[in-house]
Amino acid sequence: MVSALIEREQASSAFPVRNGVFIAVVGPSGAGKDTIMAYARERFVSEDSVEFVRRVITRPSDGATEDHDTLAEAAFIEAEARGAFALSWEAHGLRYGIPACVDATIADGRVAIANASRGAIPALRARYENVAVVEITARPEILAERLSARGRESREEVLARLARASAVELSGAGVSTIDNSGEKEIAGERLVAIIRKAIAFADVGRF
Repeated sequence: MVSALIEREQASSAFPVRNGVFIAVVGPSGAGKDTIMAYARERFVSEDSVEFVRRVITRPSDGATEDHDTLAEAAFIEAEARGAFALSWEAHGLRYGIPACVDATIADGRVAIANASRGAIPALRARYENVAVVEITARPEILAERLSARGRESREEVLARLARASAVELSGAGVSTIDNSGEKEIAGERLVAIIRKAIAFADVGRF
């Protein structure tokens, strides 16, 4: 009986994971999240205190955008049931997962950065003590132009996607917005500055 109580207490105290900072990068399709994150990744390539998280998605990697690990849907569901993900969600008919090893990254006092979903923010804040949310966006006409240039969706589908992206408002502490309507270096340096702030505050309290 005593051991069962101890196990329950340990389980309840495991979250939120403290020490490090999780930076969730969100924003509408066409905002250039992958481009800006790639820019920042190059700036921190030699720093052990920062980890750019490789997500798992039920979509083949096209090599042109995010470099992610791919699982078929059935394999993803099986991995999810095994506890392979710290966080998982569904969007646009796909499944997305953040590997469970990120918990150790945060517990070690490091900074983890991942492309995330607006709807996943509450779960992230419940799992990690220090969460910074970075919204990368651009002017509506630029978003529409970028999405149309991909040739994957009709104009109506593009407008519907943009409407869905703006339906969930971001609130709470640690939320920053980066406008990527111009040169990628401008937005990239803003993300770099946010990451450096997270490194500095990783061990001294809430971001």
